[in-house]
Amino acid sequence: MTRRPSPLTRVLSSALAAGTLLATAACSGGDDRDGSRASGITATQVAGKQQTPSPTATLTEDGARTALITEADIEDDWTQVKDTEAENWNDSLVIGTVDVSDFLTAKTDAADCQRLMNSLFDDDLLGRPSGANALRGFEQGDSRLLYQVASYDRTDPQDSLNWMATLPEKCDQFTVTEDGEQRTVQVIETSLPKVGDARQGLRVTVQGTTGGAEATLTLTVAAVRVGNDAITVTAGGLDGDEQDSAEQAVKIGTQNLKDVLAGKTPSPDPSEVE
Repeated sequence: MTRRPSPLTRVLSSALAAGTLLATAACSGGDDRDGSRASGITATQVAGKQQTPSPTATLTEDGARTALITEADIEDDWTQVKDTEAENWNDSLVIGTVDVSDFLTAKTDAADCQRLMNSLFDDDLLGRPSGANALRGFEQGDSRLLYQVASYDRTDPQDSLNWMATLPEKCDQFTVTEDGEQRTVQVIETSLPKVGDARQGLRVTVQGTTGGAEATLTLTVAAVRVGNDAITVTAGGLDGDEQDSAEQAVKIGTQNLKDVLAGKTPSPDPSEVE
């Protein structure tokens, strides 16, 4: 979790600054596994009926770290990076001021879209955790995956999930401006495995320039609530949205969190997770 840095530190790592971090991906909605594309639906409704009560144990700092995923959990060629490096990942393409003129009848929608862009930069999609939290970052080629486990025991993560569910309608397409440069942003809903108490997935596409060349940043953004705790995943780059890896992280990560809250040790073998 990072706060908005000074302009100098907003520059990405050398790979991103050269325009090689994050590639063009279509911004199609894909399958709708939850049947949740109806306008106005909330994350609570997406979750459906809960068959068993969620764990009620308090998430500790050690528990949050234990619940983190590993390279083996997301397969492919992901490589874990140092925690200090992941904590300072910031994607410069998501920086910008939302153009209010895009929202002719609802300027409040512009505020929601600005909140989305700010949260993507600051890695606080569900707000700042009120309790324990831990994060882990992975790299694969020019893509990145940031995974976080956190407690929101003094706030309500469900409110944030419900807010996320409104964004494909409120923020389906808009522009942001940074240093005189305009970027086009599109937001659609994307499906997630049916895990946790509630979940919400988005695909965010930002078209702009980096390193003087045209580029499209495509991110899969996912959040899953388990009681007052939640996991969040942001995966993608200029090479695409990494939807499959995000889904795998959600599936394994949610089970890890449930195991920790139940006093169990997460399975080291991803194939054992149903």
